[in-house]
Amino acid sequence: MTFQEALQALKPAGPGVWTANIGADWEQGRTLFGGLQAALAMRAIRELLPEAPPLRTLQVTFIAPLPAANVRIEARLLRQGKSAMHVEARLYDGEQLAALMIAVLGASRESTIAIAPPPVMAKPPEQSLLMPFIAGIAPAFLQHLKLQWASGVFPFCGGKETRTQIWVELRDIATIDESAAIAIADAIPSPAISLFRKPTPASSLSWMLEFLGPSLDQAAAPWLMDAVVSSAADGYVSQTATLFNERGVAVALSRQSVVIFG
Repeated sequence: MTFQEALQALKPAGPGVWTANIGADWEQGRTLFGGLQAALAMRAIRELLPEAPPLRTLQVTFIAPLPAANVRIEARLLRQGKSAMHVEARLYDGEQLAALMIAVLGASRESTIAIAPPPVMAKPPEQSLLMPFIAGIAPAFLQHLKLQWASGVFPFCGGKETRTQIWVELRDIATIDESAAIAIADAIPSPAISLFRKPTPASSLSWMLEFLGPSLDQAAAPWLMDAVVSSAADGYVSQTATLFNERGVAVALSRQSVVIFG
């Protein structure tokens, strides 16, 4: 199932309710890949509110594993102001709440302040190291992505640096839009697991993604995730990342809390 096919699997099931039956090839261990969970939820929000302004902030809490089959999404408008609206989406496995998402969508405003994250230096994709997909070892969803390490090392390779720079590309899309950008921003493994010397389970607990304004409807190309572990203690990791498009323009800021079982 391609990424577009996964998004098209979302079907209305009543007022404010959608269902989707996604292939197991999009699973990450016991759960549907988190970036696809968020992309599906945003697709439901867009169907609920087709005239809504651009996405500014996405806040996600991953509560329980969500199997790929029989996903149910419920979305509702929480509040609409003059320029911004808050929308909630809940993802269920049966009656179990699996993920809770709050999206803030906002129209552009005039402002005298314009500050962008500085560009970063990174090897181009053609000089970066491609991580092979090995079925049964790598999470299943990674077969749909191309990850190339510009800096840092692969997971479980005993690295010393807490930073990775990874070029990310969805294999089966022609245009990077809002849905694809969300998926790309959650696709990379935590830099923390590159410090381990053997496979060690890890799972995202919460995720905040802030879009910075550049247009997201762009021809498909590798985008760079520049990620760094801010702190790690008691089995919990805090990490931040900046998503850059192929022209080196910052598109989004990501902040995640990750639990490490080792």
